[in-house]
Amino acid sequence: MDRNSNVYTFIYASGMVILVAAILSLAAINLKPFQDKNIEVEKKQNILASVNIAADATNAEEIYAERIVNTYVVNSKGEEVEGNAFTIDLKKERAKPVEQQLLPVFECQIDGSVKYIFPLRGAGLWGPIWGYVSLEDDMSTIYGASFDHQGETPGLGAEISTENFQDQFQGKEIYDNGKLVSIIVAKSNETAPAKHRVDGISGGTITSKGLEKMLLDDLNAYNAFLNQKK
Repeated sequence: MDRNSNVYTFIYASGMVILVAAILSLAAINLKPFQDKNIEVEKKQNILASVNIAADATNAEEIYAERIVNTYVVNSKGEEVEGNAFTIDLKKERAKPVEQQLLPVFECQIDGSVKYIFPLRGAGLWGPIWGYVSLEDDMSTIYGASFDHQGETPGLGAEISTENFQDQFQGKEIYDNGKLVSIIVAKSNETAPAKHRVDGISGGTITSKGLEKMLLDDLNAYNAFLNQKK
């Protein structure tokens, strides 16, 4: 075949496209187990961060196995139901009516007492936000919190993922006289009782209020469970 012909050029180009596509597909297949493992380890790091335990990629699995002593799934009535707490897709669950949602619970043993960890998912300014909040065994006092985001603005909404912001939640209370009030992520001119309030992010009001809504909505889903455990 004439290598200078259009037919040859077309066949050659098509062959190269197919070859490159095959190589990329094979690479993606081979890399997926490693990517999945990295996601799993990062998730364990975030769960541990919500109970103020620092872990990295080298020790997260060991610490998680040691400290997370129980995991299970409940429904909005507080009843334990079948399911794997770690693998539940919160994005899919939050799209369902609350009475149909599967709600993961993680229990962490710290200094002889159990902390209860609850995953969260909501919306910021530019995309989804998520995290974990842990409660003392009184089911009202926050022990720790960890938040992250997909695309919030650095220096503004992205501050939800910083320790300075997250540390504010420690010791705050989500119940007031038996009513679930959650936590107000307050603007500068907004008042609320100190035990139910943290400072919002300057210039990141929409993300702050998105996080506030995420906390209230998701903790409300667990309200029956929390009351049963008190």
